[in-house]
Amino acid sequence: MKKFGLIGRNIGYSFSRKYFAEKFKNLSITDCSYENFDIENIASVPDILTLPQLIGVNVTIPYKQEIIPYLDEISEEAQTIGAVNTVTIQNGKTKGYNTDAFGFRQALEHHWNPCIHQNAKALILGDGGAAKAIHFVFNKMNIPWTTVSRKSEIHFENLSHHMVSEHLLIIQCTPVGTFPNVEEVLPFPFEAITEQHFIMDLIYNPSETLFMKKCKEKGAAVINGEEMLIGQAEKAWEIWTVR
Repeated sequence: MKKFGLIGRNIGYSFSRKYFAEKFKNLSITDCSYENFDIENIASVPDILTLPQLIGVNVTIPYKQEIIPYLDEISEEAQTIGAVNTVTIQNGKTKGYNTDAFGFRQALEHHWNPCIHQNAKALILGDGGAAKAIHFVFNKMNIPWTTVSRKSEIHFENLSHHMVSEHLLIIQCTPVGTFPNVEEVLPFPFEAITEQHFIMDLIYNPSETLFMKKCKEKGAAVINGEEMLIGQAEKAWEIWTVR
């Protein structure tokens, strides 16, 4: 039996476990299993990575950056991004990859054409591991971006209407509004959102966050993070199995 799993904290809602269970069923794969490794701190990671028959794991909040020192090797792309969300285990050696960048770009380009919006600038809300993958993609696409976070020069208290109106591409990368805290929303100048804006909220549960609802009310085009998750999951499966 080949084992796969997800490392994170408070991941009972996990997309990945359900997704891979359905994938195994649809493909009639009977020799693979996928489970959650819900851990309180990163110190538990070595025990997980040495489990018998474990082939690979996904990594989610809050360990995408913290896991790096525990790995034998990381890919060049993950090194550049500074975050890992996929790990392979082969012959006792671990290697980290980042498939968030692939999933994000695939989802973005499915709904938003960079050729049409040649002068667009982006706001990235949050500065965690997922945000780092988005920095990488925007740099590749030559899209200027600004981070809005508690630690940044621009934060939610000084984010101006003018800045929001200038940045027509907005990516929401924080966990604010995730189930079960569905009534939570970032402090954000929603009055500055227009029909010209494109909003992507990386949260997928609920399928429509309060942040998304408030942006839709202003006429913006809005998507959630499900397509990105599917894209990164399929890329992870490719890495685990096509080696």
